[in-house]
Amino acid sequence: MSTTTPGKRERVLDPVERSSEVLFGLIMVLSFTGSISVASAGREEVRELLIGALTCNVAWGIIDAVMYLIMIVVERGRSLAIGRAVRESQPEPLDELFDDEALERARAKLVALPSLPGRPSLAGRDLQGALGVFLLVFLSTLPVVLPFVFVHELQPALRLSNGVALLMLFGAGHMLGRHGGLRPVRTGLSMMAIGAALVGLTIALGG
Repeated sequence: MSTTTPGKRERVLDPVERSSEVLFGLIMVLSFTGSISVASAGREEVRELLIGALTCNVAWGIIDAVMYLIMIVVERGRSLAIGRAVRESQPEPLDELFDDEALERARAKLVALPSLPGRPSLAGRDLQGALGVFLLVFLSTLPVVLPFVFVHELQPALRLSNGVALLMLFGAGHMLGRHGGLRPVRTGLSMMAIGAALVGLTIALGG
């Protein structure tokens, strides 16, 4: 999760997480649209492929959201275990390290520390993050699918769909580049090439 500065509210998903979810959804839907053959596909076949793309992204959006929550619980459980280990450790006697005044201040700070919870739990913002994960995976499907709904001719619809997908891949890569201190345009173009290669691999493997 991203860090925050004083006076600013922490974002539920940082730019890397948002871009990653969009890329995942795009690759999933492109594995369906990339298998459409202009020469042989009929409208009914295209309709079935698009329904398959939508339902597949819904399923993976749910799975990804659940895994997001599981990873939060695991990370918080690990942090609690480390915290308990630190509190239960036996350091060198403090009175040999500090004078009386410093020792008293250290004791006051230790007493003021809140007790650790018994087990990790989820908060409302975690559920918001999970919902965000699902929506990013699912909504990234729609711009690629909509040309087939509004454009009757298959070939123009496929070209428009692929163009939209390439623009979205570039946008996601551009965001990653800006966040990572890289060249945004070059990163966007690289993401377009990587996304196209992953889609081709997915289709070749029967995905």
